[in-house]
Amino acid sequence: MKTVVVYTSSTCPHCHTAKDYLKGKGVEYSEKNVSEDPEARKELIQKKIMGVPAIFIDEEVVVGFDKERIDQLLGL
Repeated sequence: MKTVVVYTSSTCPHCHTAKDYLKGKGVEYSEKNVSEDPEARKELIQKKIMGVPAIFIDEEVVVGFDKERIDQLLGL
């Protein structure tokens, strides 16, 4: 099982779409909301990522909701 972490913000519609998609596929993930968690925000900035959703699948990252890339990385 791959480790999936989704960085989101409270006002991001694509973040909700990404989370709903992962739930629908039965993928377990942890969420880090940069609107509510200053540490999560710092983590993304340190990685030079300025947008959400940022979906980390093991060591790979998908910025934005790219269904094909997510499926590829998860083997769906």
